[in-house]
Amino acid sequence: MTAVDPAASRPEPESSRPDPKSSRPEPESSLLEPESSLLDPARAATLPTALAEPTVPVRRGWIALIFSANLGVWMAFFTPIQVLLPQQVELITPTDKETMLAIVTGLGALAAVIANPLAGALSDRTCLRLGGREFGRRHVWTLGGAVLGAASLLLLAQQRTILGVTIAWIAAQLCFNAMLATLTAAVPDRVPVAQRGGVSGWIGIPQALGLVVGAVLVTAVVTGNAAGYAAVAVAVLLLAVPFTLLTADDPLPRTHRPPLRWRELLAGMWVDPRRYPDFAWAWGTRFLVQVGNALGTLYLLYFLTDQVRHHDPESGLLILILLYTTGLMATAVVAGRLSDRTGKRKIFVIWAGVIMAVAALLLAAWPIWPTALVAALLLGAGYGVYVAVDAALITQVLPQATNRAKDLGVINIANSAPQVLGPALSAPIVVHLGGYPALYTATAAVTLLGSILVVKIRTVP
Repeated sequence: MTAVDPAASRPEPESSRPDPKSSRPEPESSLLEPESSLLDPARAATLPTALAEPTVPVRRGWIALIFSANLGVWMAFFTPIQVLLPQQVELITPTDKETMLAIVTGLGALAAVIANPLAGALSDRTCLRLGGREFGRRHVWTLGGAVLGAASLLLLAQQRTILGVTIAWIAAQLCFNAMLATLTAAVPDRVPVAQRGGVSGWIGIPQALGLVVGAVLVTAVVTGNAAGYAAVAVAVLLLAVPFTLLTADDPLPRTHRPPLRWRELLAGMWVDPRRYPDFAWAWGTRFLVQVGNALGTLYLLYFLTDQVRHHDPESGLLILILLYTTGLMATAVVAGRLSDRTGKRKIFVIWAGVIMAVAALLLAAWPIWPTALVAALLLGAGYGVYVAVDAALITQVLPQATNRAKDLGVINIANSAPQVLGPALSAPIVVHLGGYPALYTATAAVTLLGSILVVKIRTVP
């Protein structure tokens, strides 16, 4: 017989037993930590590259490619809204064009509010393997959004009813917002914190430049509504596809993928402000500034016609847009880099709000053409500072590394929702509450409030 050690036959104490979970992958709950916790090098070393805080600065080529992709997506947003959709709706229903255009663009904006965070959340969970090769979680959405969005624009060009235009434009909004969600997430995915201001400045420029380039493309380069849609579709592909083919996109290991449960996914669109107060303040301040932007720009053409009494309002509006774009391009990258060097974000956001508020007050007090020129330049300069630095600030208050794209999609609601709210607020102010002076005074007040409340954010200097 073989001797048996009595101690070996006794049950092992709970404290001395090996944890059966110790050999398993790290549980998901330990990954759901604030982005700031990922700055710890020891913590970052335990995470896959797709979730770790980036430390290697991105190169100029990467910045140029993401700039190009953003230019494509903003052209796809703004060119139809500013030029092509109004032309198309007027051809279909010339006697009711204002109401029908409001319905088409309003439903498109609603689709954007839903699609952006949802596409972001799905990209956060994407683990794609084809032919034995793993693909990253972002580029497949960017590429798919560009291809399907371009197809939606071609379909939109063929519509001859308001219903058809609405459905095709909603489809385009769904696709392009999937693109925007993943392009936005590329910054915290790939760019170190100390470089995000400058990079965000470059990425912010296409928001204004896309409108100018798109308008020139469909008015001076090509003629006709259908040709305009086709030109924008081709431009989106040419500008966006190189980014997806020529830049890295780290795959997410399946062991770190959050579970896909639709009820939890939809519930996750709510980010608890008590648990993540800095994120909540960042959302709120962005929302207020964008409400101010919507109030100040919606009736600019009518302002030139009825208040300034410009002899050629359409040409005047184009001049103001060009001045605005010039101001934005002059300040965005410079302010972003200064913010990176100083390590400070909030003071730049506050001064940006002050500059934009001054521009709005100038329009309220002196509604004449020379003042409008100065105000357009100031407004662009202030917004350039804001769009660069606030974007960098927001990436530093994201709640969870596993949900970057979803959380940035929630932030993007603060960009889209004011485009729906703006018309509802602007009309009664202009008609019943004091006209354009009251409108631009309200613009200044809301913008200034949104920028000053950034002091409530505690974890970012």
